[in-house]
Parts: sequence; C-alpha cells; structure tokens
Amino acid sequence: MAMLSSTSLNPKNPFFSSFLIQTPSLLFSHLPFSPPKTLLKPISATLIPSNPQPQQQQLYQPFRPPPSPLPPKFRSLDVEGRLDVLANRLGLWFEYAPLIPSLYQEGFSPPSVEEITGIPGVEQNRLIVASQVRDSLIQSNTDENLMSFFDTGGAELLYEIRLLSSSERAEAVRHIVENRLDAKGAQDLARAMKDFPRRQMDKGWGSFEFGLPGDCLSFMYYRQSREHRNPSEQRTAALKQALQVAESESAKNEVLKELEGGRDGEEEKEDDLGQRVRVPVVRMQFGEVAEATSVVVLPVCKADEDAKLILEAPLECRSGGDFGVVEVEKGWKMWVVLPCWEALAGLRSGGVAVAFSDARVIPWKANRWYMEEAILVVMDRSRKEVELEDAFYLAMVDGGLKVDRGSALKEMGVNECLGTVVLVVRAPKEDADDQLSDEDWE
Repeated sequence: MAMLSSTSLNPKNPFFSSFLIQTPSLLFSHLPFSPPKTLLKPISATLIPSNPQPQQQQLYQPFRPPPSPLPPKFRSLDVEGRLDVLANRLGLWFEYAPLIPSLYQEGFSPPSVEEITGIPGVEQNRLIVASQVRDSLIQSNTDENLMSFFDTGGAELLYEIRLLSSSERAEAVRHIVENRLDAKGAQDLARAMKDFPRRQMDKGWGSFEFGLPGDCLSFMYYRQSREHRNPSEQRTAALKQALQVAESESAKNEVLKELEGGRDGEEEKEDDLGQRVRVPVVRMQFGEVAEATSVVVLPVCKADEDAKLILEAPLECRSGGDFGVVEVEKGWKMWVVLPCWEALAGLRSGGVAVAFSDARVIPWKANRWYMEEAILVVMDRSRKEVELEDAFYLAMVDGGLKVDRGSALKEMGVNECLGTVVLVVRAPKEDADDQLSDEDWE
C-alpha cells in the first residue's frame, strides 16, 4: 500500500495533483477499512518544526565608501549645485575635490562627471588622492607656510607623494617647496625615497641618509651614474646632478669620490677592503617569497638556546627533480624560506639563520634602525675565523651569543667564532614605511 505524506501533497511538489486534495473522503473511498479519525484531520503542509523560523538577514551589503567631509560652504548644496561648482572650478582645488566622491555616492560615474563638468577621469582621481594627501599632512601638523605653497596647482605635486608614509610626506613637502620642484621632480623624489631602503646592498648606500630627501634623490642619480660607461658624459652629468641635490656631507663626499674616479681608476689597498665590508639589512615584504624565482631554505636556531645547536644544524639543503623536492642530511624542527638574494646566492653550505627577539643585539649606527623587533641573522658557518676587522661575526661572549665587528672580537681575544654574518632579515610589517606597492615595481 502506498503511503501519502504531507510533502507529496504540497503544491510546491512537482508531482502534486489538485485531485488529491478535493475532499478527505475521496482519499479513502476505496479502502476496505474505516480510517482512523486522526487521519481525517486536515493535512498541514507546514514543515517541522511548526513554528516558523525568523527570516535570515542578508549579510552581504555592497561596499559604500564613507562620505568625504565637505567644506562648510558646500555642505548645503544639492547635486546640481555641486556639479556647477566643479564645472566652473569655484574655489580652491582642495575645497571642491571632495565633491567628486560625493557625486559617486549619488550614482554618478567618472565618465558622467566628466561629461557634465569637463573634468577628465584621470584628473578626478588626481584631485581626490591629492586632497587626501593634503589632509594627512595637515593632521601631522605640517607647517602652514609649506602647505600654502600647494593652494594653487598643488594637486599635481601632492599626488606624486601618495606612496610615502606620513613622516616621509612631510619631509618630501619641505624638499619640494625649498627646491621649487615640478610634478616630474616630485615624482622622482617620491620614487627615490621609496626605493632607497631596498638598495642596501648597492655600493655607497651607507654614505647617504634615509631621513634626508635630498640624499635619497642623490643616491638615485649616483646609482644611475654607474649604469654608464666610465668615463662618459652621461655618467658625469648624473654625478653632478647627484652632488647638486645631496644634503649630508657624507653623501657629498661619496659623490665627489666617484666623480673624481678615485675608486674606479686606482688600485684598492688591502687595508681599504675591510673598510667597505657591509652586512645587508633587508626588510621582508609580504608575498616576496611567493614572487621569488629562486629561494633558499635555511635551518633556524633560537638565540636563547644552546649554542651547540647552531653547530648541529644541517649544513646543506638540496633541491632537485622536476618538482624541486628539498633534501636534507638530517631532520630539523625549524626552517625558514628566503628569496635568493645576492648575499645568499654564494652560501653553498653551512648557512644557518639565528632568530633574535631583540634587534638591539646588532651594533647599529646611531642613526640606523635601533629598534626592538625580531630579526634573523644569517651566517656562514664555513667561515669561522675572525679575519677582517670591519666584518661582522656571531660569537659566544660572556656566556651568550653576540654579533660584533672583528676588531672588537680581536680585542677580546676571540679569533674563532660560530660563523660570519652575511645578512640580517627584518620581519614584514603592515605599517612599515618601506613596504612594496603594486606601483613600485620597475
């Protein structure tokens, strides 16, 4: 006997027939027994539980940017009034710039705004971004006399420094005003300041100061000069330009040495070789390992553990086969994957990364990143002899690990160490000033 359910009688059921619900007696007219009274009750199509559940609230909401603060004199304007202000450029550029995103919120698109006001979409974006940069400078208490320089035609200049942090923007503004830079000059300055921290491995980098915009710009020209043949007019012109914009005395001296050709034309003395030994300090970027064409896998030891573990760590990691499978001589509990930077390219065997919880273990210069942050010190265990006085080594001093120059270690009578430091890696940070942006790649 086929049993009927409430689901089969549901009008939403694709096999539902209106004949089945005319009267309850028709359902049982041909049955040989009398149906129980309970079956004569009206059939309910309500799903169990009978209490209807509250309708689920729609969680997705289209993104709407927060409204930009409008100047007081424009807040009472309707849409037609805002379009009129933009079409006739009524007021200063940073006053009517917030009207553009307010029109976007009303349903206008950049092409429609351009059609009505005559402001191209590119200029609309420039005005919006420049006004935001200007607001950030005002919030950071930038000198009003400097800001007044951008009241007329300043959108093109402020737009170019959009990639810099708040502190860098303030210094860039000072340099732009003092040197009366145009939009192209502001663009070169912003790129030089953004690029400077990532050039630590380049020759002469330590002679230029990151906190001085002129030095960052000078280093860019200095670096570009080395792309030309020596001697050549292009190289000399780039060095003269670098000397003209340099601010610090150390930067000027470095450019002068290069301009006079002392380092390229003369033989280097053996004593001078140690003076030019520098350990690269690199800030990791988010996603940098994924973008790298080749990587280095290194065992990791903690600085507060027994120093014997550093010597026991695997000496070499090899990768091979179609899938680049990594093979090591023995197991290890901590590993790190780093891009194959130039400092790591020659590290064949004996490489190890030592994790320090405090970056102050490194003997920084007074004006270099003297910060409390976690770092990785990469060293070469195959070079244990303290040879160069100005090279850096990792050694056991007074019962703890210490990174110091060869000269200081020799004064303490240390002639052999755990290894030679080849690289210092800083952890990536969301709010770091030297983070990469999509527009930063060359």
